[in-house]
Amino acid sequence: QVQLVESGGGLVQAGDSLRLSCAASGRTFSAYFMAWFRQAPGKEREFAAAINRSGGSTYYADSVKGRFTISRDNAVNTVYLQMNNLRPEDTAVYYCAVRPGTVVVRSPGRYDYWGQGTQVTVSS
Repeated sequence: QVQLVESGGGLVQAGDSLRLSCAASGRTFSAYFMAWFRQAPGKEREFAAAINRSGGSTYYADSVKGRFTISRDNAVNTVYLQMNNLRPEDTAVYYCAVRPGTVVVRSPGRYDYWGQGTQVTVSS
């Protein structure tokens, strides 16, 4: 069992930055592939970014590439999402999720544990 708690969301203006954090507890954090997903009102949950167990490989959706950076600190069991140059279309609830393994997966159904989500709202 893994417990995940996201934080760092808020209301910002277009062009601003936010950093989301996801603190994990339970099983060995470093054994898990970590990802951030987001879900806008009326839309399906979509992949945003992922990072492998060591933090050496990262993956991004085209919509966030070049603006978002995912990172992790296995010493404190936390994964981060640095979001720069935010746009109104980035408005969503952001979730972190984990799955065992070494292969990047972009489907939310393949992730075993989820946090409760944190709201990010970007005004124009």
